[in-house]
Amino acid sequence: MNATSEYRFTIIVPVFNEEDNVRQLEERLSAFLPQCSAKACVLFVNDGSTDDSAARLLEVCTRHTNFYYIDFEKNRGLSAAIKAGIDCCESEFVGYMDADLQTAPEDFNLLLEKIDGHAMAIGIRANRKDSFFKNLQSKIANGFRRMMTGDGAIDTGCPLKVLRTDVAKRIPLFKGMHRFLPALVLLQEGCTYVQVPVRHFPRVAGKSKYHLWNRLWGPFADCFAYRWMKPRYVNYKVKATNL
Repeated sequence: MNATSEYRFTIIVPVFNEEDNVRQLEERLSAFLPQCSAKACVLFVNDGSTDDSAARLLEVCTRHTNFYYIDFEKNRGLSAAIKAGIDCCESEFVGYMDADLQTAPEDFNLLLEKIDGHAMAIGIRANRKDSFFKNLQSKIANGFRRMMTGDGAIDTGCPLKVLRTDVAKRIPLFKGMHRFLPALVLLQEGCTYVQVPVRHFPRVAGKSKYHLWNRLWGPFADCFAYRWMKPRYVNYKVKATNL
């Protein structure tokens, strides 16, 4: 039996070369789980790290009964890590946060509180602690994405989200998928999402995986892929089966 089926909420944490953050992740997440408004577990997805992240995550999971991991054979990118976590989850809800701890796991409770009646709750980073140039890049990318998709999402780059697992499993995987979660949720019949302000903190360890090229050019190119896919997306519901 899938271990996550014993929980109502699974927190997915993609990890790529974050060995200096693993200890803090363990401390913050182990302290949060008893405070979570839903019975919760943690699922680390090691995205082919080339540092000591995988070994440290394995040690963490041996120390905590509510911690689990997936170890990729090679690096496949953030979208693949998130989708792999979703595909392996059997809890009612699935959440996602980055390993850099620039968002607080405690704020998952804010999203869980607001998700009732929606397919997804996403964070909006209030008082962002990034540089002016980084914030400007995000603002440009978010504005272009909203224009192209019409999803209305203010901050899709916020790495704090909660989705209903049955909805999340129907989201198609492609490179850059994580930037389009609100738009992809809206493609599904009858699905809506809610936006909730959450806290944001400076990175204290490790290095950002984003730069001008993948923060601006990647999202621009992916927007055209989404525009191509949108009229071709198919919804279906099974009326009966004898499986």
